[in-house]
Amino acid sequence: MTDTRDLEKKFWKALDKDRTVMLGASGVEPRPMTAMAEDQHAPLWFFTSIDTELAQSLEGTGAGHAASASFVSKDHDLFATITGQVMIDNDRAVIDRLWNPFVAAWYEDGKDDPKLRLLRMDAAEAHVWLNENSLLAGVKMLLGVDPKKDYDDKVGDVPLR
Repeated sequence: MTDTRDLEKKFWKALDKDRTVMLGASGVEPRPMTAMAEDQHAPLWFFTSIDTELAQSLEGTGAGHAASASFVSKDHDLFATITGQVMIDNDRAVIDRLWNPFVAAWYEDGKDDPKLRLLRMDAAEAHVWLNENSLLAGVKMLLGVDPKKDYDDKVGDVPLR
């Protein structure tokens, strides 16, 4: 049985370290975005510009769109597909908390740039795969041991709400 608490802990640690996801929404192809989470829990936050197709698809709707994000840790030890809803949420308090020099470099007028949009992804679930022992699995296969049994606790659905 998969221990989703362990998968969740590893997911948040990897996402906090690497942050780049491929974010897509209804009718909008996935694109690389920098995900930010506070205290290792949903929602995920993304700074973008109104000039992007994603922000334009959400502008003025007042509601979210179904969204998914794909994530691969830099060391390829963890893979995840995150599903939920994405919407524009220009909450100034959140902008102030998440603002940093990397984000500031994209906006001429800083936090008051009229093109700035803060997206909130209310992530419902992540399907997580761990790839911690691919070399060990290869050795076991050579010795006639089925490596799939060890893989059972390396994949699972993690609720993120």
